[in-house]
Amino acid sequence: MRIPLKYGVNPHQGNAFVSNETEDLQVLNGKPGYINFLDALTAWQLVLELSRATGKEAAASFKHVSPAGAAVAKPLSNEFANAQFLRSADLSPVATAYARARGGDRMCSFGDALAVSHKVDESLALMLKSEVSDLIIAPDYDDKALDILSSKKSGSYIIMQMDPEYCAPTNEERQLLGFQFEQDRNAAEITRDMFSGATTGSVETLLVATIALKYAQSNSVCVAYDGQVIGLGAGQQSRIHCTRLACDKADKWMMQFHPKVQSLGFRKGLKKPDKANVVDQYLLWDELSDSEKHDLSSNLESVPDSISRDEKLSWVTKFENVCLSSDAYIPFRDNIDRAARSNVRVIAHPGGSVRDELVKQACVEHDIALLETGLRCFLH
Repeated sequence: MRIPLKYGVNPHQGNAFVSNETEDLQVLNGKPGYINFLDALTAWQLVLELSRATGKEAAASFKHVSPAGAAVAKPLSNEFANAQFLRSADLSPVATAYARARGGDRMCSFGDALAVSHKVDESLALMLKSEVSDLIIAPDYDDKALDILSSKKSGSYIIMQMDPEYCAPTNEERQLLGFQFEQDRNAAEITRDMFSGATTGSVETLLVATIALKYAQSNSVCVAYDGQVIGLGAGQQSRIHCTRLACDKADKWMMQFHPKVQSLGFRKGLKKPDKANVVDQYLLWDELSDSEKHDLSSNLESVPDSISRDEKLSWVTKFENVCLSSDAYIPFRDNIDRAARSNVRVIAHPGGSVRDELVKQACVEHDIALLETGLRCFLH
């Protein structure tokens, strides 16, 4: 198999192609580029591993070779459907998995690469039809779903099909500036046994968070809730910046269920990405300038009272079993202190820092369960 690419990482980088000795990957529609393939193949590994670990349909929303969101299938509440601007909460399992994955961070999922572990059905295709997305990779497609997706983006939407039985080589190779790198593929398996000390209600969520980290550019920290990523900080040079980013995103995710946010009346004709921006700005109302407030108000039928900091802190405490996972050991207690403000109740990390005892003590002070997995999962 040798597939010519639209271009390389940047449009001025031509002579780009992807090859493999098998025919296990097919491009059914569209012309992908270099980054499209990186996103698709990385996301594909995530959903396949997540589905096998949980026994459920899994989905991932990828941007710039890191997950913007990942989730397993679960029924959607009406409040969730309202927060995600969905017409109905009545979706097929594979569609709910993607709704939850994309809903983990709607802003970062804009123009995403989507991977799902199971056959794409009409329910998922119809939902995806109205979303801004660049590609999908899946093991199979219903005929109706394929017809719907093939017409997306004026017929240029990228559709890939991957054989779930494809077995990757045990050795990986990479070239940089003419230098050849080789290593064993990261085949470390994330299993339930790694979280044996966690409560039953947290194990699946810890699986989602930790498997997502395995396929996120490091350093990375992931916050998850009810089998869904709700905040991921990836590619940062310090652990605390990963934690702040992941927890800030998680806070915004939780705040979308606040009654004041749920009751926002959007101006007629406003598209989904614009609605997501309005919600994001509304949550920062007290920090906006007068002109920004005026612009925001013009997109709403009416603006409810802003949500105070104390209200926000109180609201996040309503979410139980919020989990945080780190792809390497947590070196300082500042990460624990920040996680506690987002009501994180369980933290998983490899352990092994010279300050492990200080981190453990911080968790005791905040009544947070701390699990040591013994497994570091960097990706570079």
